[in-house]
Amino acid sequence: MTFCKASSPTNKHRKTFSIFIIASLLLPSSLLASELKALVGGRLIDGFGHQPIANSVILIRDNVIEQVGTVNSLQVPAGYEVISTEGMDVLPGLWEAHAHLMLNGHANYSHWHPTYKDRLANEIMPASAVQLLLAGVTSARDLGAPLEPSLQVKRQIENGQIPGPRLYISGPFIQHAPYPGTENYRWGVASVEEANAKVDLLANAGVDVIKLIDHDIMSLEVAQAVVDAAHRNNLKVVGHSHKPDEIRRGLEIGIDNFEHTGLTTAPEYPDDIMAMLKERTAKGRIAGGPLFWTPTVEGLFNYSKMVANPEKLDNTCWHRGLKPDTVADIKASLANPGQLAYMQLTPLRQPTLEKKVKQLKDAGVVLLTGTDSGIPTKFHCQSTWNELAVWVDEFGFDPMYTIRAATYWPAVLMGVADKTGTISKGKLADIIAVQGDVLKYINLLQRVDFVMKDGVVYKQNGQVIESAL
Repeated sequence: MTFCKASSPTNKHRKTFSIFIIASLLLPSSLLASELKALVGGRLIDGFGHQPIANSVILIRDNVIEQVGTVNSLQVPAGYEVISTEGMDVLPGLWEAHAHLMLNGHANYSHWHPTYKDRLANEIMPASAVQLLLAGVTSARDLGAPLEPSLQVKRQIENGQIPGPRLYISGPFIQHAPYPGTENYRWGVASVEEANAKVDLLANAGVDVIKLIDHDIMSLEVAQAVVDAAHRNNLKVVGHSHKPDEIRRGLEIGIDNFEHTGLTTAPEYPDDIMAMLKERTAKGRIAGGPLFWTPTVEGLFNYSKMVANPEKLDNTCWHRGLKPDTVADIKASLANPGQLAYMQLTPLRQPTLEKKVKQLKDAGVVLLTGTDSGIPTKFHCQSTWNELAVWVDEFGFDPMYTIRAATYWPAVLMGVADKTGTISKGKLADIIAVQGDVLKYINLLQRVDFVMKDGVVYKQNGQVIESAL
């Protein structure tokens, strides 16, 4: 502090020091925790994809990673609070690349949206945010919600007013015409002029990405205008890929990131789409970088298993932040999970998922981990780790590849790889850890033992630090 440098402190400096001392005495002890922290002893999986680093040491000053080394190469200086990670795997905080914070697993959208539209900013979205954070998700993309609640929650998280992951928002969907009753979170675009105006409005408001749906129904000129306006505002475009023509049109207009596996019960992607994908992935940086895809398979793949054993619906982790009447309403909607209209086609889609996802991977698409978290039966405290487990345990994906899809690559797509996505010098201190070998048992991520975001510890030894919330 500047007042320590002067040999004869001025009255102003004495006053500043006195105020500091008085304020410190009034602060809760949890807020006086050391701003210098050292995570010592664990195996570091840093997000870069190379060999993990045994017996790691991570020095953190405030909210930034200061140095990374090992117990043999990096001594912990005096004054650092030492947090043992012995016996643990230490990873970058996870990304949830496709979440819906305005949803909390309720089975009936026609009831949910009108009933809770005035409770989004003050209850529903903050509850979703803290549930994600405590599940080890330190960055999330919220893809589709009314604009004002999205902005409010994003700002509150940034200002430290409420806990949650770093939030990257799209605000409302952009589509040809909103479905009846969805106008508050779906915006219709019917002309080039309207496309430019609405994308500019979203960009100026402070969204981080543009979400496009049903672009196959738009004219080519209007769909292209949406993408061009987004790119002019330095925003990436994510687009639905449920229908073959959404993919074809999306590739034509330059969508950066496709969402979902789509094509309902079709066994695979058509040959012409596969040829177009390979043509696009062959261009790489010439086309603006890799082509990204968030397949969101977990909710579909695990649905039949959940119906057979619905005990996971009773996990109270998803109650956090919600009012008792909200919890009761969600529970009632899920009383018969095997009878949900939303999911009736899902058992027929499930057998097609592995082949489609492998088609995408083999075509050179960079896959991202996202889950559609918040849709019926899918709670924010459970979804992300389940997606990783499906990729590794069911599809046979390499665990390191899968972890990078949930850490490094989302940060690259969103243009924040200089800040997050890896554990390395100069990055923000978004770090999680689990007991055991996560490269052998990916489902250890269902119980993240340690969560740090922005240098603040929210979970340690498997216990939530309530005073940090």
